[in-house]
Amino acid sequence: MSSNIRNRDVKTLGYVLRRTNYGESDRILNIITPDGKISAMVKGVRKEKSKLAGSIEMFTLTEYIIHFGKSDFGIVTGARMQKYYSEIIKDLDKIELAAGIMKRINGVAEGSDNSDFFDIVDQCFKSMNTDGDMRMIEAWYLLNVRKIMGEEVNFYRDVKGEKLVQEKKYDWNMQEMAFDEGVNGEYDADDIKVLRLIVSNSLAVAQRIKLREDMVLRALRLARMVV
Repeated sequence: MSSNIRNRDVKTLGYVLRRTNYGESDRILNIITPDGKISAMVKGVRKEKSKLAGSIEMFTLTEYIIHFGKSDFGIVTGARMQKYYSEIIKDLDKIELAAGIMKRINGVAEGSDNSDFFDIVDQCFKSMNTDGDMRMIEAWYLLNVRKIMGEEVNFYRDVKGEKLVQEKKYDWNMQEMAFDEGVNGEYDADDIKVLRLIVSNSLAVAQRIKLREDMVLRALRLARMVV
């Protein structure tokens, strides 16, 4: 979050990435917003009659009013729930993936002042709250977080710098973080096309791609390797 927020109130949408109890009744939140990551305290929120408690739950899109004084650490003075993704908490696999996404974003979004990381969480939660393919969601999020961090995987040239071509098969070279030609390679042109689509489109578009089971699994396996 930019330093120009100091000494004013900020109204912003956000998702809670992490909650930490503080003192007898307060809670510190790490929130991802369209303007980056914010750390803020919610005073008295753990008291039984707190009006803010229901709006700062995990897996919830909330509109916050946050006051900033002389530091980048804020005080939440208002919170209104916009959307609660209730379907996520009904499925252990969804909870596990959502928790992993929040932990990763919390770790890499420090100092960010753009909407990229917020968009990752927003798109993933929306898809997970419906019947989105969990494997595609995970692959999309892993590859696109890497892209945002400036470490986009090269799906156009092999380890020798030569263009990937339709007629050849490839294996993934972990050391070089690129494809390596192999006669019996695991990845063919269709797999590479899918990976390119994942990193160049929204999650909603990626979810509409009709894929064979084995193609989804290969895309996810590669995405997990490049983390």
